[in-house]
Amino acid sequence: MPLIRAALFAISTLLANHAYALDNAKFEQCMAQLRAQADEAGIPAQVISRNLSTVKLNERVIELDRSQPEFTSSFSDYYTRRVSETRIETGRKKYREQQPLLRELTREYGIPGHYLVAFWGLETNYGGFLGSIPVLDSLSTLACEGRRGEYFSGELLNALRIIQAGDVEAGQMEGSWAGAMGQTQFMPAVFLRYAVDHDGDGKRNLWKSTDDALASAAHFLQGLGWEREQRWGREVRLPKSFDYQQTGFSHQRSLSDWADMGITMPNGQPLPQADMQAAVIVPSGHNGPAFLAYQNFRVIMGWNRSESYAIAVGRLADRIAGSGELAQAPVPAPRLTREQVTRVQQTLNEKGFDAGEEDGLMGPGTRKAIGRYQQANGMVADGFPDRNVLAHIGIFENN
Repeated sequence: MPLIRAALFAISTLLANHAYALDNAKFEQCMAQLRAQADEAGIPAQVISRNLSTVKLNERVIELDRSQPEFTSSFSDYYTRRVSETRIETGRKKYREQQPLLRELTREYGIPGHYLVAFWGLETNYGGFLGSIPVLDSLSTLACEGRRGEYFSGELLNALRIIQAGDVEAGQMEGSWAGAMGQTQFMPAVFLRYAVDHDGDGKRNLWKSTDDALASAAHFLQGLGWEREQRWGREVRLPKSFDYQQTGFSHQRSLSDWADMGITMPNGQPLPQADMQAAVIVPSGHNGPAFLAYQNFRVIMGWNRSESYAIAVGRLADRIAGSGELAQAPVPAPRLTREQVTRVQQTLNEKGFDAGEEDGLMGPGTRKAIGRYQQANGMVADGFPDRNVLAHIGIFENN
């Protein structure tokens, strides 16, 4: 609609003029535009005035949005923290306690209960920490702060629609600094599309109702395309001759093809026979664990785009269901600052190994470029930034 586009243009212009210099006066200017946008979007005037007239600029939200971790986190660090023995034991307890609900959700949505509990555990430590920042404050601040104003202004309108529907009062709508809410940490758009009133009280309460939260998670995963009767993936053993340039989802093959290439179960037994496609993932290099990732791995990444997150969900689910530890432990990687990762990317790009944007993030594109560099220099081309390859690139001195 023309007025919505005009409001967005006004907001973007305001933000362009005042990016990273937001104060209360500029915040109020922006809020006036957001109230106009909400009105044009059809949100009742009473809902707008009651809920947007009291929002506050939250400088802590801006600080968290602008801050970037000084060091990158290796898969080893990430996995060890998230798939801890404490989280596994608590997950097994919650899995037993919630069996009637979980069986019902599996029948209705096709998502096995141990996966639902794993998401619950990773998102909020089984409902133990939901975030304590008022969501309307977070979203309003981020909508006016500048970098992703259009996205967060849209989510602010979605939050108002949730309040309008009567699911929660604004004073109870608390969450993360970025506006993720409830025991499953849904953003408002996901809440509107997938949240479920499973306990039948007339409200989709993802904060206080475990029934609603887990049912909503099941509904979301179903909507993302979860394949019934399939796993997320599994740990495997790669042959010594494995070509690590064949890793990643651009090199999916059937299980029978991977078996023909010498991939086995960790104990050396053959892979299961099934008509499934899979990709090989080696998050900590050829000396660390290897995984075959199935379609449901991609579904998990629809919830969170991180491969490390997807592996953590899958493995936590496995452990909750009774599986043992990894056959091969993750390999620690050097801790790199974003400046060091940027130098890696710059060097690789200069040498003709396309690492993409020089953003200081050790993403799949950078790891692929490292793999090509390793292959060209006679190393195992697993894309893992260990000390030897980093020294060869020139980031560390090779002692």
